[in-house]
Amino acid sequence: MMSKNASSRLLVTSGEPAGIGPDLIIKLQQMDHNYNLTVIGDPDLLKKRAELLSIPIDIEIISEKNTSNEIIDNKSLKVLPVKLNTDSKPGVLDVRNVDYVIKMIKMSCQYCLENNFDALITTPVQKSIINDAGIKFSGHTEYMAKEYNVDLPVMLLDCEGFRVALVTTHMPLTDVPKYITEKRIEKVIKIVINEMKNKFSIESPKITVCGLNPHAGEDGYLGREEKEYIKPVINKFIKKGYDVSGPIPADTAFREEKRGKTDVFISMYHDQGLPVLKTFGFGETVNITLGLPIIRTSVDHGTALEIAGTGKAECSSLLAAINMANKMIKNNHKQ
Repeated sequence: MMSKNASSRLLVTSGEPAGIGPDLIIKLQQMDHNYNLTVIGDPDLLKKRAELLSIPIDIEIISEKNTSNEIIDNKSLKVLPVKLNTDSKPGVLDVRNVDYVIKMIKMSCQYCLENNFDALITTPVQKSIINDAGIKFSGHTEYMAKEYNVDLPVMLLDCEGFRVALVTTHMPLTDVPKYITEKRIEKVIKIVINEMKNKFSIESPKITVCGLNPHAGEDGYLGREEKEYIKPVINKFIKKGYDVSGPIPADTAFREEKRGKTDVFISMYHDQGLPVLKTFGFGETVNITLGLPIIRTSVDHGTALEIAGTGKAECSSLLAAINMANKMIKNNHKQ
């Protein structure tokens, strides 16, 4: 059972129509919870997916003006309607529905910015089909940053207090070194410190920074990014009294002893820290975007096209994302 807090107004996107997003939402609605959830997506898509899964569901169409924070009856699924461009089949991508996906995300961003909802929880979209439609899209994180005019969002993944934030996110590995600059690293650390205080109630976060190169550069012999960019930034924060350490080699950074003394690890690129974290808790991990004017969490997995519509999709990561959003709302209200 999920913990109770009916006052937080949570908006959940239904994601790629051919993926497991609709399945997760249908399954979630059958669970015993007392959250005030609203889904954005095509009501007919959700009805058809529920029929395919043999799950009875009652859908209530609402408008953005009807997002009360009063205690509600969760027997029906509240849906803010966005119409598909064409019928969608589970597991079958269709470029004609890309506009639907983008519109859904864009509307969600606007609704949350206008304070119609307290947090946004996103289910996965398929980056490849969006790019096939001629729209440059590397992920929710980057798209939302552009929508909110934020120059540097920070992706952070959390699994039961094991947190990894990223200096760079969705880009080819060959592009990473040119983004490892003093300015970028400093901004990431600042955002992490501020958001740990504001949304996690950690007043003095302990931060461990990974190096970019093997052995953290081996004193410049295996790469100079650590000496020229990463270490100078860490020293700035240390002089200001912050608990920031590193750069340390990524191959030993995540040992149990170090995890116990660290609130947030900062990795230089996507696949440096995330494989470790997801090995510990795939399916229970939450993707969080720091530095936005709203609270946004997400699942830790993709669209899983191969199991869409089969009933095999598990809600654990979506539940974790909802729980995390709720905790962050509570912490935010304490400020």
